[in-house]
Amino acid sequence: MVSAVAPGLRQVEFVVISGMRSHVRARSKGLRRSLPPDRLWSMLPVIDIGALLGGADPDAANGVIGQIDAACRTRGFFIVTNHGVPLDLIARLDARAREFFALPQADKEAVAMTRGGRAWRGWFPLDGELTAGRPDHKEGYYFGEERAAGDPRPMHGANLFPIEPADLGALVLAYIDEMTSLGHILVGAIDAALGCDGALSAITQTPFVLLRLFGYPSGSDGWGVGEHTDYGMLTMLHQDDSGGLQVRDGDAWIDVTPMPGTFVCNIGDMLDKATGGLYRSTPHRVRNASDRYRVSIPFFFDPGWDETVEPVIAPVGSGGVQRWDGADPHLFDGIYGDYIWSKVSKVFPELAD
Repeated sequence: MVSAVAPGLRQVEFVVISGMRSHVRARSKGLRRSLPPDRLWSMLPVIDIGALLGGADPDAANGVIGQIDAACRTRGFFIVTNHGVPLDLIARLDARAREFFALPQADKEAVAMTRGGRAWRGWFPLDGELTAGRPDHKEGYYFGEERAAGDPRPMHGANLFPIEPADLGALVLAYIDEMTSLGHILVGAIDAALGCDGALSAITQTPFVLLRLFGYPSGSDGWGVGEHTDYGMLTMLHQDDSGGLQVRDGDAWIDVTPMPGTFVCNIGDMLDKATGGLYRSTPHRVRNASDRYRVSIPFFFDPGWDETVEPVIAPVGSGGVQRWDGADPHLFDGIYGDYIWSKVSKVFPELAD
């Protein structure tokens, strides 16, 4: 039995069925035989995780754990429903993000990232962020856990909240709390699937979390976000109904159809490293070709800043998989804070200086 525990949060216990992992492998192989690649990827697994939220019988919880494990082994992406995060909170945050992005640029510049210092909090303008050295055709707003303004670590400190919308700050902090709870539950489920005695929950007991609001102009010919993988443990994404998210499958790119009230979850580099390559951080990108302004809200649930990430199970090797950037996160040696800082400092090089 594995417990997913976080201070002040719900406690969830998962019972691991003996032999589950071999059963999942066999089931995954069966899917690959019965479905062609385009069908396999266009049908990202949709997983009802209500059984992980408490009150369900162990068999139901184990069934959900098995589905998450299979998705992580075969796709690196999955969609969660019945996740417990209030839908009205998601809707209000989405609406306030749109209100903020619609403000005159001078109003947004009052909370620009250049005013946030080493905390790296605040707004950046269209084409103000780089992916693989190229500007992303989006604007964004960075938030994180509220910390003292004098915290000496980069990417820590006080958030920059705008005057308008007046309730955006309160919504952001409430959303961070809800998503942090969900992150603990999902990582606890992955711990149970891997049978690693809570090792992943241990390095995320005090997680490093980031919340970002992104706005993409309509009908863009450029990439809102270029090809990339996420840096940390687990990403949980709210996307509106505009579409535009694509996941890489070999040489193909597969559209992820938006589903109301769900989160798209994907593996980051550190979960790839922690599982010795059993779970792979899958490249993805965004292009808003719709006639609507697109808003997405990714939440990043990552190892603690000072944690060292090591494999929690026997490494399986790369399997000949070539990463999008030619890098190998498995070779990184150091604390997670150093890893994410080395990556993000390339995204905003002028702020890193």
